[in-house]
Formats: sequence, C-alpha cells, structure tokens
Amino acid sequence: MSVSKPRISIEYCPKCGWMLRAAYMAQELLSTFTDEIYGVLLIPSETGGAYIVSIDDLVVFDRKAEGRFPEVKELKQLVRDVVSPEKNLGHSDRN
Repeated sequence: MSVSKPRISIEYCPKCGWMLRAAYMAQELLSTFTDEIYGVLLIPSETGGAYIVSIDDLVVFDRKAEGRFPEVKELKQLVRDVVSPEKNLGHSDRN
C-alpha cells in the first residue's frame, strides 16, 4: 500500500440538528480535496453542542472553542494548510 492519505472527520451534535451542516461541509471538502484525502467521516457525537473537524488526530476547528461554526471557505483553507499547503483554492483562497 502506498502512503496513506489523511482522513477528515466531522463530529457533530445530532440532537442539535447539525447532521445536514456536517454533510454539506463533507461534500465541499470531498469535492475540493478529491486527490488529497482518503475521505470524510461523519461522527454523531454524544457530547451536546459538539462540532469538531479533525484531520487524523489533529483538531483544525472546534465550534465550542471558537464560539461559532466555520465558514466553508475558512474550513477549506484550514484543511488545505494541513493536507496540501501548495494547493491553490481559487476563489476560496486568501487574498
């Protein structure tokens, strides 16, 4: 097997109704990082209010710590900075 690609996980609070938000973010990440990641895992959390995005064991965004949800553009930048720093995100890139 070749070098393994990073796996992204989105842990979300199902009681808060955040599954669709997590699924949308997963779709955006899968579309943007098709060749760079292994996949995106959606994890229903047992912790109320959880919305945590991780790459392997590295937390890149935690809603509780930030006090808000990530914007799609911001999340793509955070993931890119870890999985493929040289990747140009086009219109989602920082200016």
